[in-house]
Amino acid sequence: MSTSAMEGILSAAGISSPLVAGTVVLVLCVNVVFHLSRNFKRDGVGNSFGNVITGSFNLLSNNDSVLKREDVKDSMDGYDKLFHGARENVGSIHEKESIENRQKEYETMVNSFYNLVTDFYEYGWGQSFHFAPRFNGESFQESIKRLEFYMASRAGIGPNTKAIDIGCGVGGPMRNIQQFTGADITGVTLNEYQVKVGNKYCEQKGIADKCRLVQGDFQKLDSVFEPNTYDVAYEIEATCHSPDRVKCFSGINRALKKGGMFVGVEWIVLPESGFDKNNKDHLRIKEGIEVGNGLPTLATAQDIIDALEKSGFEVLDSFDANRNVHSKYEIPWYETLNGSFTLSGFRMTRMGRLCTHIMVNALEFLKIAPEGTVRVSALLNATAIDLVDGGKDEIFTPSFFFLARKK
Repeated sequence: MSTSAMEGILSAAGISSPLVAGTVVLVLCVNVVFHLSRNFKRDGVGNSFGNVITGSFNLLSNNDSVLKREDVKDSMDGYDKLFHGARENVGSIHEKESIENRQKEYETMVNSFYNLVTDFYEYGWGQSFHFAPRFNGESFQESIKRLEFYMASRAGIGPNTKAIDIGCGVGGPMRNIQQFTGADITGVTLNEYQVKVGNKYCEQKGIADKCRLVQGDFQKLDSVFEPNTYDVAYEIEATCHSPDRVKCFSGINRALKKGGMFVGVEWIVLPESGFDKNNKDHLRIKEGIEVGNGLPTLATAQDIIDALEKSGFEVLDSFDANRNVHSKYEIPWYETLNGSFTLSGFRMTRMGRLCTHIMVNALEFLKIAPEGTVRVSALLNATAIDLVDGGKDEIFTPSFFFLARKK
């Protein structure tokens, strides 16, 4: 509509003040966009948040939301308390008392975290909430699926396999692996919202009879799964949230049949590549990753192997899947966050995240997004920088691979 036409409409309505006219136009525009945003629909085949306007208007506030709009700020306040001093006083959350408090409050911490970030993850990342090593010429999504299929192949998942996905998120990897192998897979997540969303996606893909999500705590798997029942268990960047891996892995061991396989990738720091807990900048990066991802504390590769062996597993293989992160034949795993511009991957880049953050600011100011949404966006933006720094310095990897067998 031309400026003169708009002026004519406003004049006919008796509106002559430029300020009033501007306000009216703004309200009309917001009203139109708001009503468009109500068309948000879950899409298990494509991307629920593919439309920028519809998607951004429904971050933390949609028909599936478990967290009420008025509770977003309180949830963020509670989460912040568990990481008091982070980024302001380097070393403060590395102290024993701080770590033990997060371990004690693990369930609240992780559930609050995923209530707050699940929509942002899906908006910017897709349905598979993890990283992957990536070859030159390979798209981000291709690398994500290749890692999932590699793990399924190493664990021997096939059409007759009964598998469990530990810490399954909204079930992106589970659905990919099911369609790749034909297996029967049950995913477990602590978060009610992820269960609701993930099961909708399973139905929309026509695999609900072979693929489902259940709500449960992976620290208490004896109350979720029957013993000696499953052939394979896998976890993808999930048990880094565990306050006690021996307890978590022991629960997985109990659910597996004798000789059952457990495969996973873990977030770890890399002292063998130079991580030094006495280096203040290394500690800044480590703590930034922890606060931005709901982690009690980051482990080392040896910590993971020791926990597996103490839980009744024989470790068959282990390595950093990003060990060639700076090879000329690979694209660094963190490059998606550091990001070169592509139409499909723009939201994940630093500029894309900045645009999203500005938009979220506007939506919260207009009372469309719940209060506290901006703080969630800021938290994730800061953590993306820490992840990039950790990857560049090779002191952190999100992809420590292990393959273990129940004794």
